[in-house]
Amino acid sequence: MSEAPQITAFAAALQQSHASGQRFVPETGMSLPRDRAECLAVQQAVSEARGAVAGFKVGAGTGALAPTVAPIAAADVVASSGVAKTRDQLGIELEVGFELLKPLPAAGLPEPVQEYFAPRVVIELVDTRLEGEAASDPALKLADMQINAGMVLGPRVADWDGSDFGTVAAWCDAGETRLLDGEATVPGGSALANLGLLCEVLGDHCGGLQPGQVVITGSLCGLPYFPAGTEVSGRIEGLGEVSVTLA
Repeated sequence: MSEAPQITAFAAALQQSHASGQRFVPETGMSLPRDRAECLAVQQAVSEARGAVAGFKVGAGTGALAPTVAPIAAADVVASSGVAKTRDQLGIELEVGFELLKPLPAAGLPEPVQEYFAPRVVIELVDTRLEGEAASDPALKLADMQINAGMVLGPRVADWDGSDFGTVAAWCDAGETRLLDGEATVPGGSALANLGLLCEVLGDHCGGLQPGQVVITGSLCGLPYFPAGTEVSGRIEGLGEVSVTLA
C-alpha cells in the first residue's frame, strides 16, 4: 500500500473519533505522520471532512514540527456563557485572540494591523482523539489539530489601537480553582508576533485565513484539565470576559 492511502486511513480514524466521541489507539501497521508536511496533510483531510473552519491556533515551538498551526472547526465553537460537551475532561486555556475583519493583502502581518484585525478574549478547549502512547507523541498531536477541541469566543473589541499584548492583567477560575490572578505573559512575549507568524506561514492550509475567523495566540494559564460540571470564567483587562460550562 502506498504512503498516502495509509495516512488517509489514520485521518479517517481521527474523523471517526470526532464523530463518535470515542478515542482510539492507531492500529498496528497503520502508517502514521512523522514530519510536519504529513501532519498538515492529515489536518487538511480531517478539516475537509468536518466542514467550515472558524479559526486557527499557532505556536512558535522548536524543532522539525515548528511552527505549529492547526485549524479550529466551526462545529466546535461555543458562544460565551454557553456549554461545551466533554467525554470526561477538557483542557482550558485563556488566550488573546484576533478576528480577521477583511482579506489579508499578502503574507505576514498587515499594517496598520487594527484595520485588519480586532482582538477578542478566548478560551481554547483542549482534548485528544488518541489513547495510550499515541496521545503524547508530538507528531500525532500536531496531526490531531494540535489537540484542539474548540474555542469559546468572548466579545470583539471595536476600538483597539493596534498595540500589542505581551504581559497582561488577567484572571481565570475553573470551579473553585483559581488558575490565574494578576499578570500573565503571552507565549513568546508578544501576541502580535504570534499572529504575524500565523499570517506568514499558513498560506492556503485548510482554506487559509479568511474574514470572520479567529487566530488564538497561546495560553496565559497553562493547560489544566477539568471534568464535566465545571464552570469556567476568565477576563483579560482591555478585552473583556468569557465563560463556559463543561457538560
